[in-house]
Amino acid sequence: MSQKPSVGQIVHYVSYGTPPREDGVQAYASECRAAIVTEVDTSDTVGLCVLNPTGQFFNRTVTHDEDEKHGGTWHWPERV
Repeated sequence: MSQKPSVGQIVHYVSYGTPPREDGVQAYASECRAAIVTEVDTSDTVGLCVLNPTGQFFNRTVTHDEDEKHGGTWHWPERV
């Protein structure tokens, strides 16, 4: 990772989404959400304040995942 996170930076958090129902469909899919870095544990693990349309939540141990972007991880915002 070329850029290192620091407190106050904006990153993307990937939500988990809901578990698949019996028909295999998720009620809510995994999505990127805006998040603010609240603490830096290591360059790969940070604490975040995740901003959702319906509120916010805090997570203190979120791992970096720039490639696969699995649920429960963070990555740098895409450049557009």
